[in-house]
Amino acid sequence: MKLYYAETLSPRKTCALAQYLGLLIDYAFVDLRRGEHTRPDYLAINPNGKVPCLVDGENIIWEADAIMCRLAQRAESPLWPRGAQQQIDVVRWFSWNSQHLLRHAGALYFEYLIKPWAGLGEPDASKVAEAQGFFRKHAAVLDQHLKGRKWLLGGDLSLADFSVGISLPYAKNAAMPLEEFPEVVRWHDQLNAIDAWRDPFPARQERAAANA
Repeated sequence: MKLYYAETLSPRKTCALAQYLGLLIDYAFVDLRRGEHTRPDYLAINPNGKVPCLVDGENIIWEADAIMCRLAQRAESPLWPRGAQQQIDVVRWFSWNSQHLLRHAGALYFEYLIKPWAGLGEPDASKVAEAQGFFRKHAAVLDQHLKGRKWLLGGDLSLADFSVGISLPYAKNAAMPLEEFPEVVRWHDQLNAIDAWRDPFPARQERAAANA
């Protein structure tokens, strides 16, 4: 299996899961600064020009949540539940996250992290305020759901946790008002106890040199 990734928001969850599962993965870093995601050879794999993307034999899978399902299946991991109802619950949280929490957390991530990285100027105060308002709205839903539950589906860690939690490592640097939601903080602290969650990306020569 070959996983194309960048050290950005969506690829983080696929890399974290692959590390957690201990899968033998050929990691291929896609340098977004150099536009490698727009090169013809990459677009032949993923015409969306996005990362991550998984090549598994003859199967090419786009979209991080779908890739996570494939990785869990390959590892025969219970993170992708066996029961039909729990599988529906995982998909429900995938959809909820992409349409609600991640959508607005991602806007803050863009304003505070991607814009400086790409040289696009300072955060737009009006967009920040709007995104923070929606973040609070949806984080409140998550906070209420987590009361009395260890993980999103109850007592067991699942792909839903890897998906829904993915914006939270960036909360402090991206001005997400995470601290207002104690159950979400408690839940994310549990994720932070997982080595692969804290340090999901494979070592690259540039990273190794920077940490030397």
